Amino acid sequence: MSRGELADFLRRRREALRPDQMPATAVHPPGRRARRTPGLRREEVAALAGVSTSYYERLEQARAPRPSPQVLAALSRALRLTVAEREHLARLAGQALPGTDADRTPVPAEARRLLDRLGPIPGYLVDERQDIVAWNGAAAALITDFGLLSAEERNTVRLSIRLGGTLCSAPAGAEGEFARQSAAELRAAGARYPAERVLGELANEFAAHSPDFAAGWRDHDVRPVPTLRKHLRHPELGELDLDCQTLLLPGTDVRLVIYTAEPGSPSAAALARLVPRPVHPDRDAL
Repeated sequence: MSRGELADFLRRRREALRPDQMPATAVHPPGRRARRTPGLRREEVAALAGVSTSYYERLEQARAPRPSPQVLAALSRALRLTVAEREHLARLAGQALPGTDADRTPVPAEARRLLDRLGPIPGYLVDERQDIVAWNGAAAALITDFGLLSAEERNTVRLSIRLGGTLCSAPAGAEGEFARQSAAELRAAGARYPAERVLGELANEFAAHSPDFAAGWRDHDVRPVPTLRKHLRHPELGELDLDCQTLLLPGTDVRLVIYTAEPGSPSAAALARLVPRPVHPDRDAL
């Protein structure tokens, strides 16, 4: 159980709730006591969850014993947690066994075959560390030749630091979304693999580079973002507005990331002219 992480997560989720979104009987009338902090009060969450205020306060102060599955379920309902947030809460509370190296499965052969069958659609596979573990020729032609990079560089977080503002950027209205998604994914991976040192190193690297990542990390937002908008400046195809979609492969920590464009758009026409590169022979050794 990570008492400090659990306490911070509960506090962040409580502060994210707006009193006017809750049933009138669940919150104290505004005139009873002025609200000095955002979100619900601790006693209001305790009442919604059916636990004592003193116990909930100890949870947020990292002084309470491990909550039972029943208490976690009640807190999840009171805080209106998503499925991803409920799973994260259970891991922080020690109700789910942490992952080990033995839990990591090799990249499924079916996933590698799927990459090859995508044809002109750029795609790659990433693991819980955000390492790019496999890719197709279209992705190499669109982004960079991953096979020429070292293993440490072949990471979406480190590539975003290196290529951000040059090759890839966020379109208007989507600023910071990739950074916050990365924070969510690394947060969730850190709860699953608490002994994985490189996850913390990546978080520190990106937090120093991106205020949006640092804010997402502090907020404990672990909700996945399945689709991101990206603007690419390709040396041959020109300006591209693309959708970056992430799909989790069931039973693994591996996710498939693909790049597509709005059908009939100039970006779709440009993307159709992309010439895939030969995939580096070291791909299968990653």
